[in-house]
Amino acid sequence: MKRQTFKLLSGTFVALAFLLASCHSSYEVVKAEGDRIPMDSTWDATPDAEAVALLAPYKAKIDSVMYSVVGTAEMSMDRYRPESLLSNLVADVLREAAAGVHGKPADMGLVNVGGIRNVLTEGPITTENIYEILPFENSLCVLVMKGSAMKHLFENIAVRGGEGVSGIQLEISKDGKLLQATIGGKPVADEQVYTVATIDYLADGNDGMTAFLQADKRECPEGATLRGLFMDYVRQQTAAGKKITSRMEGRVTIKE
Repeated sequence: MKRQTFKLLSGTFVALAFLLASCHSSYEVVKAEGDRIPMDSTWDATPDAEAVALLAPYKAKIDSVMYSVVGTAEMSMDRYRPESLLSNLVADVLREAAAGVHGKPADMGLVNVGGIRNVLTEGPITTENIYEILPFENSLCVLVMKGSAMKHLFENIAVRGGEGVSGIQLEISKDGKLLQATIGGKPVADEQVYTVATIDYLADGNDGMTAFLQADKRECPEGATLRGLFMDYVRQQTAAGKKITSRMEGRVTIKE
């Protein structure tokens, strides 16, 4: 029996080799190799004119939306731990958005720094900018938790070296231990009930936020995506003649 080696490029189904083998009984597949073809700007050198013409009207419509200016950033804002201008801003937006669920802002807002994927630069803010900053379809969730569970949540945040928070202040150690915490400037009472506005990804216990699994109640309004809430905030501020801004407040500090 003859043997033949097939080398398959990326995008070709390996099953094709076995199909060929079944069509030609005198051959047996003994090895299949894969390779990768980088999909980068190299392919833009000789674009397919017919494809470009076909896509042109759709591209124009998308560009008109994505490049539209929806607001102005007063300063450039980055995201990092333990505290940053952009993570503070996004956490504030979440906390305020809870008013649509409970009639008032939540006691705490929380967003994971890893979910904020780009910086907000000083100057015009386009729809594209907001999609780059918040690319995921994360949705608002408002959780009701006792103070004892909140302390556990603060410990989760301390282990990660901080996250984007609003309405609270944490002091943590270099090795990720919670040293001190306040909510609204007051000590945490174990039996008191608090509300936390976050995203569904974290509410499910991801990124180490296991304390959310102890929540007494959870509400995630349909269609309230974080990106949509942030977009609405920018438009509202713009309509009021205000620029988008943020500030550092020592929300999470690491004790040296």
